[in-house]
Order: sequence, then C-alpha cells, then structure tokens
Amino acid sequence: MPAVLTLNSGSSSLKASLFRADGTRRDWCYRPIGHGFVHDHAAAFDALLKDLDGEVPQAIGHRFVHGGEVTDAARLLDAAELERLHSITPLAPLHMPGNLLGVELCRARFDVPQVACFDTAFHHTLPELARRLPIPHELGMRRYGFHGLNYAYIASRLPSLLGDVAHGRVIVAHLGAGASLCLMEGLKSVDTTMGYTPAGGIPMGTRSGDMDPGVMLELAKHYDSQALSDLVYHRMGLLALSAGESSEMHHLLESHSPTAGFAVDYFCRQVRAAIGAFAAKAGGVDALVFSGGIGEHAPQIRERICQSLGFLGLTLDAEANQANRPWISATGFKPVLRIAADEEAVIRDLVADTDVRSYSTK
Repeated sequence: MPAVLTLNSGSSSLKASLFRADGTRRDWCYRPIGHGFVHDHAAAFDALLKDLDGEVPQAIGHRFVHGGEVTDAARLLDAAELERLHSITPLAPLHMPGNLLGVELCRARFDVPQVACFDTAFHHTLPELARRLPIPHELGMRRYGFHGLNYAYIASRLPSLLGDVAHGRVIVAHLGAGASLCLMEGLKSVDTTMGYTPAGGIPMGTRSGDMDPGVMLELAKHYDSQALSDLVYHRMGLLALSAGESSEMHHLLESHSPTAGFAVDYFCRQVRAAIGAFAAKAGGVDALVFSGGIGEHAPQIRERICQSLGFLGLTLDAEANQANRPWISATGFKPVLRIAADEEAVIRDLVADTDVRSYSTK
C-alpha cells in the first residue's frame, strides 16, 4: 500500500495521519482552529508540514463533509470534481471551505493524487421515509446525513465486538463539536439526526440543531442572509445556551456557572430524546455506541444521557464508564460501547481503493 496522508478538517480542529508503506502510522491534531491556538486552516497546514519533517506521501485523502447527490464513497479530485464540490459549498459552509482549502494547500506542496472521501456516502442507504423532507418535492431538497466516515468505521468494528448483535438495531452517538446520531440495521444507516445540512439534529457546539421553522422566519426579519448564516453556524448551540460562556463541552463541565450547567443538561436531554426516538422507530434497540470527542472522553455526559434509559435495557457500569473502557454497560443489560473515532483509517482504505491512474496536476 502506498504512503497515504489523510486530512480530516472538522468544525473545530484539523486532524491528520500519515500511513507509511511499512504499516506504521503518525497522527497529529491541531485545535482549536480559530480560537487562538491555530488561527486558521492555512496556519494549521503549515504546522502539519513542519511536523511531517520532510516525509512525502504518495497520495492524499481528504474528508469532505458533503458529497451532494453522489453515492460514491470517494472520488479523485480532478478539475471537474473540484468544480462540483465548489458548487455545493453552501450546503456545509462551516466545513467545505476548509476542506477545499486543504486541497489547494496540498496541491501547492505535493505533486501527488488527491482523493475526496465523503461523509454523506454512508447514508445513501436511508429509506425514503428517512430521506424525505416534508416540503414540496419539486424543491429538490432532502436529508443527507453526515459523520458517515466514522459511522462506516464503527460499522466495520461492530461484528468483532458484538457478534450477531451487530446486525441488529444499533444506535451510534457521534458526539463532538459537531454531533449526530445514526440508527443502523444490518450495519447500514436507516436513519440519522442531521438532515439537509450539518446544522440540523441535536444541539452542537455552535449550531442549534432542529428548531421551529417559525423561529428562522422571525430571525430572517432581523438579519440579512450573511448575518443569519453566521448566527446559525457560529452563535447558537451550547455557546448560546451557556449565555456565551463556551461552545466546548469540557469547559462547560469544568464551570460552576448555572448557565454552563443548563447547557450541559439541555444537550444530554436532547441526545436522550434522539435515542428514544430511534428506539421507537425501530421497535427497540439492541446496542448503543458512543464516539466522537465528547462521546469518547466525557464519562459524565455518557452517564447523564443513559441515567434514564434503563427502560430500554441500557444501563452503565459506573466504574467501567468512568475509566473510559470499550465496554461500559452493566452486567445483564444490553451492550453499551465506547469506540474511538477513526475516520482516518477509513480514508486511507478509500484512497487505496481509488483508481488514480487519470491523475493530472492540470
């Protein structure tokens, strides 16, 4: 397998991994982007180049949050594909500019094939009941779903961890600065909380999640389109719920302010509601998985989410949960797992499987 550099540009961080031809791996994370440590994506890429210390990849794989209508998991980034991706940037304005900037910065530094790997592709199995929006069909808008690269990674891990249960009704909670849940059946996505854009679903660091459309109509009376977009993607969610204290869950958990506590309680309540909704849609749940920055590293959040889910057979082992073990469910109850996200491994495999023979720098 060739040496592959993977770039995962999220809403608050840039993660990168170098998978060498000899099977070894190096990982980096630059965060938070835009909050004083690394001021923007270009500075993060400069830091990465320094940390690569002269190592040159043979191919580069990029996480792209939105793939639009394509169902391909990955595509070679030629001129036509780049033009297409630029055209759908408004569907994910918090992420796509950084994703595309990464391609340009790499192109200026490396003469190697680059491949786009799409977060939306895992959800192409959504049934029509989950895919449709209750708006006129001729508008051409639908629910896409996101965080698919990590959901694909978790789906690949579940059979070895759960056996036959993996093919049942599994709810995966990807909780981070961006957050969503996915209902899997037969290891495929059958429902997810995010919709047309990554702004929907449960509350996130700076995004509200689902909200009464009337609120947006009222806000549109007071803001122009650019200001409203900034509000939707940068000033809502945990940041708003905590009265501007922080969009970062670990800061809110460390705080003793009433507004920080309220934001945490609100978040956990909405995640619980999403789990209950998926269980109702599926007629039950066979396993629950936590992943993402919050899902992996905040046992307090997992505890608060699960504290009232015993009626679904989901109860945590307090010691295992506090120790961040892979299995955190109590004995005699349904499996609850903690699986670290690894979109980078999925990107590496997708790059290896992509035909790059038509690659050209022109």
